[in-house]
Amino acid sequence: MLKIGLTGGIGAGKSEVARLLASYGAILVDSDRISREVVEPGTAGLAAIVAEFGPDVLAADGTLDRPKLGRIVFADEDRRKALNAIVHPLVGARSAELQKQAGPGDIVAHDVPLLTENGLAPLYDLVIVVDADPATQLDRLVRQRGMAEDEARSRMAAQATRAERLAVADLVIDNDGPLAALEPQVRAVWERLRARL
Repeated sequence: MLKIGLTGGIGAGKSEVARLLASYGAILVDSDRISREVVEPGTAGLAAIVAEFGPDVLAADGTLDRPKLGRIVFADEDRRKALNAIVHPLVGARSAELQKQAGPGDIVAHDVPLLTENGLAPLYDLVIVVDADPATQLDRLVRQRGMAEDEARSRMAAQATRAERLAVADLVIDNDGPLAALEPQVRAVWERLRARL
C-alpha cells in the first residue's frame, strides 16, 4: 500500500486532482466529505459543536449551518482552533478506518486540505501539493465559487502559505493554467506512484 497525502490551498484545484486520481484507481479518503459526515444530525460531533458555539450555528432543519459557522471561525483564530479540536480527531479516526479497507497493492490518496497546517506530512509515504498562484486561487474563488473577495482572502489567509505547503511536498502539480493542462500532469504523477508501489 502507498499512502499519499494530497493537499493544496483553497482554489488551487486539489479536488479535481483527487477526482482524477480516483478515476485512475486510487482509493480516495476525502477529509472534506468526512468532516461533513462527522457533524451530521445525531452525531457526537454536531453535539460538541453546539455545546461549544451555541444553537445559533444550527439551521432550521437541525443541520449545521456551515456558512454561519464559517463566518465565525474564519474571523477568529481561537474559535477556529476550538472547532478544529472537535472535528479533526473525528476525521482522523474515520480516515484511518477507511484506509484499513485498502489492500497491499492499493494507492490510498488522502485528500487533506489542512495537511500542512496540522503537521500531518509524516503520516504519508508521499505528499503531493497542488499549487497555484495566490492570484489564480483568488480569481477562482470569486469567479467560480461566487465568494465575496474579502471572504476569499480571509479563507486563504487562514491556511498555510504557498511556501509552507511547497516545503512539505514530495511532488508538485502546477495548476496555474487551464484544466486541459492538468490531466497530463496528474496522469504522469499516477504513473510515478504506480512505479513506486
